[in-house]
Amino acid sequence: MTFTGKTALITGSGAIGGLGHATARILAAGGADVIITGTDPDRGAQVVADVRESATGTVRFVPADLADPQAVQRLADDAGAVDILVNNAGVVPFGTTPDQDLAAYDAAFAVNVRAPFLLVARLAPKMAAAGGGSIVNVSSTAARLGLAPMAVYGATKAALESLTRTWAAEFAAANVRVNAVAPGPMTTSKVVAAMGPDVGGMGLTTALRRAGDPAEVAHVIAFLAGDQASYMTGAVVAADGGRTAI
Repeated sequence: MTFTGKTALITGSGAIGGLGHATARILAAGGADVIITGTDPDRGAQVVADVRESATGTVRFVPADLADPQAVQRLADDAGAVDILVNNAGVVPFGTTPDQDLAAYDAAFAVNVRAPFLLVARLAPKMAAAGGGSIVNVSSTAARLGLAPMAVYGATKAALESLTRTWAAEFAAANVRVNAVAPGPMTTSKVVAAMGPDVGGMGLTTALRRAGDPAEVAHVIAFLAGDQASYMTGAVVAADGGRTAI
């Protein structure tokens, strides 16, 4: 896949071993100028150094706390005109409904729903003015499946999938495509650190009987972001080892 001449902004990409990091590597290797975001400049610098090893374009890190709407606006201004936006950043609160912490509830909706909304509101018109672009939202199987300890997280991802369809309709005439990827269990560094290398056995719930490598999902994101998916918009693509299909 070739992304030469394109600029990509990938949220939630500021840590080694995550889905955002894997996506940044693929887009940068394809020639894109990549903007990486996260909350920790030191970790972000590590990602930039790693991505630059295979990049042919520029790679830079912009710190941003996506729970803060003003920080999201600043990020959009700093990014300028982008051709590809990957809304990957996410907060995953666990807890049953009676025990759900309200602050965690608000943080999840702020990062998982409001931040993508604000970024699309700022950046999609710039894409339209430039002749088009691609937006890829990262959803989850939790948007479709009822997972008992993940009511809030699932609701945020269901909202993001709804926005994906609405944005696809809203921006289609301007040649701005909007799609989503819904990953299943993945061996990201954060999940492995929290749940172990078998990610708590969640991989066994899939038809393929394993968790996915972040790069496997990142390739799906890159496909949707690129020109090879030029006839796709409004789609939610499952990259979940068959978890929601079988």
